[in-house]
Amino acid sequence: MPLSEYEQRVLEQMERQLTSDDPRLANTLQSRGRRGVGRWLIVTAGFIAGLLLLVAGAALSQLLLGVVGFLLMFGAVAFAFAGPQAPAGPAGVVQPDGSVANRNKRPGARPAPKRGFMSRLEERWDRRRHEGR
Repeated sequence: MPLSEYEQRVLEQMERQLTSDDPRLANTLQSRGRRGVGRWLIVTAGFIAGLLLLVAGAALSQLLLGVVGFLLMFGAVAFAFAGPQAPAGPAGVVQPDGSVANRNKRPGARPAPKRGFMSRLEERWDRRRHEGR
């Protein structure tokens, strides 16, 4: 059932507002993140092989074989849901004197402590709340 013109306008307005409010979230939602067929073939083959090993271990009363089958199944499912790995990139920049400086950091600076997810979320919430006033 197609959307009415009013519903389409409201939806487009919501999309524009989301993009202006949080462009990073909008970009994440717009990216499809499709995985290749080869990845799904590996996952399917791993899951089926693990299932066969699990059943064979149970039928033959071989605990080790069943555990290996279960671990293979678990690994295949974990591989299916794992996100793509970001490239590590260079660790630093080579200076003219041959020394290596940390990328985007002052020489000799201590690394910033890693903040947790909740503290970053609270900080963003406070920043948005104060921007709205």
